[in-house]
Amino acid sequence: MVQKVLTVVGARPQFIKAAAVSRAIAACPGLVEVMVHTGQHFDPSMSDVFFNELGIPAVGHNLDIHGGGHGQMTGRMLEAIEQTILEEKPDWLLVYGDTNSTLAGALAAAKLHIPVAHVEAGLRSFNRAMPEEINRVLTDHVSHLLFCPTGSAVSNLAREGIATGVHLVGDVMFDATIDAVRRAGDNPTILGRLGLTRGAYVVATVHRAENTDTEESLEAVLSVLKDKARSMPVVLPLHPRTRQVASRFGLDFDALTVIDPVGYLDMAALLGHCAEVMTDSGGLQKEAYFHRKPCTTLRGETEWVETITCGWNRLWRGPDYAPRRDIAEYGDGHAAEKIVEIMLAAAGVA
Repeated sequence: MVQKVLTVVGARPQFIKAAAVSRAIAACPGLVEVMVHTGQHFDPSMSDVFFNELGIPAVGHNLDIHGGGHGQMTGRMLEAIEQTILEEKPDWLLVYGDTNSTLAGALAAAKLHIPVAHVEAGLRSFNRAMPEEINRVLTDHVSHLLFCPTGSAVSNLAREGIATGVHLVGDVMFDATIDAVRRAGDNPTILGRLGLTRGAYVVATVHRAENTDTEESLEAVLSVLKDKARSMPVVLPLHPRTRQVASRFGLDFDALTVIDPVGYLDMAALLGHCAEVMTDSGGLQKEAYFHRKPCTTLRGETEWVETITCGWNRLWRGPDYAPRRDIAEYGDGHAAEKIVEIMLAAAGVA
């Protein structure tokens, strides 16, 4: 019996994670996947390039939903995903991470009694002011299979009374990074295009609502990046939303090396040869570690607490780096294969 998996994605980090899991699904005769793209990230530089570079399966349903407030966006996605589920009649709905697309997919499936599998379950920043925190908590509480990347994620779920269906599998982003390094090779042409010297520049990203919702918050982040740029170039692949917000506030990016968003392979090359990373992205904090680069997180907390305790990451307004050591619990690069094996066993196919 072949099980149909309806995968819901909508944002850059999800495309990267889905690439790893979709490869494992494609290699498994017991599962067939249908890809749903909500349209949350719709700019070609934030979407199409990842599908092309990473070999993600062709989109079966593009819902083309973006813009508007959180409630409006999530509500429109919920309605459209529900119709897609009714049309496709999947056996599973698979979601990733903590975006509006994640929550909408999980809620639509739960209300139609379709079991939900959540990749990157159990992460907590313990800051309920973050939309992402609300999304991940609610998604976990309606999921049947919860694929945790770390032991702390398992512990977080246990504290919330969730123990059934919880599996520690490692981090699919590690799987994706291993594949990206292999694909990118050791010829980072993007460094030449930008005139960068290996080991002598910083990679930065800024997009979180807490850093872009007010003029004061965005100005504070840009001030930190501009201060860093006095010592070495700071490369900032600029999120379209951040660019729009900065323009509205009348803020500039002077002194920073601003570029358009880049594909995953170019980003892997930038990370692989930089001196350090400064970001408010959860995913990039881990990618920095996978490339063994120190990271400064431009937030007051992080859901990836082990990157702090193991000395690879620090909060921008917190203490300096702890003594550095390896993080063993992210797995061995085979998290995606474990996810597929568990789904097959849960479906009685294995």
